Amino acid sequence: MPAIRRLTGEDARAAIPALSAILIDCIADGASVGFLQSCGDEEAAAYWDGVADAVTSGHTILLVAEADGEILGTVQLGVGLSPNQPHRADLKKLLVHRRGRGRGLARLLMTAAEGEALALGRHLLVLDTATGSPAEAIYARLGWSRAGVIPDYALFPDGSFCGSTFFYKSLAMSRTLAGAMETPSPSSLFPS
Repeated sequence: MPAIRRLTGEDARAAIPALSAILIDCIADGASVGFLQSCGDEEAAAYWDGVADAVTSGHTILLVAEADGEILGTVQLGVGLSPNQPHRADLKKLLVHRRGRGRGLARLLMTAAEGEALALGRHLLVLDTATGSPAEAIYARLGWSRAGVIPDYALFPDGSFCGSTFFYKSLAMSRTLAGAMETPSPSSLFPS
């Protein structure tokens, strides 16, 4: 059974090899996640080291999905935003290793991120993803609203242009629409 865990900065540093392997696997699969095909272990590790710093400073929440004794997925919640944005967070880098796909890890990670956001009083989430990517369909299925597309916003790992689709999700609206259904608290998502 997969488990979701929130990492501390120290945990994040210890997980850099696993997180780097996930990032490199997603890039190899063609995901436009900020890196080109030339991304190797050193560049990936440097990226995750920066994420660990952001976790330590409280600007980022880093969640991982673990199954069969290994980290197979991750997502970040950017909460270190400007003073006029205390109500929102940026969802970043939903990544699932190809070995972990088809197990519902993306849904578990997204649900956990939403729970973390609500626990911090963040009721509006935003994200962007490559237009036409499998991730675009995942976000739509999970109740995110499409705000629009910017063509040629970024590059695919092979260097070709890709558009980015921007999504948002109002957690306050989601809770209202769900009626009696409550968003799981972060503590219910993480094993003791």
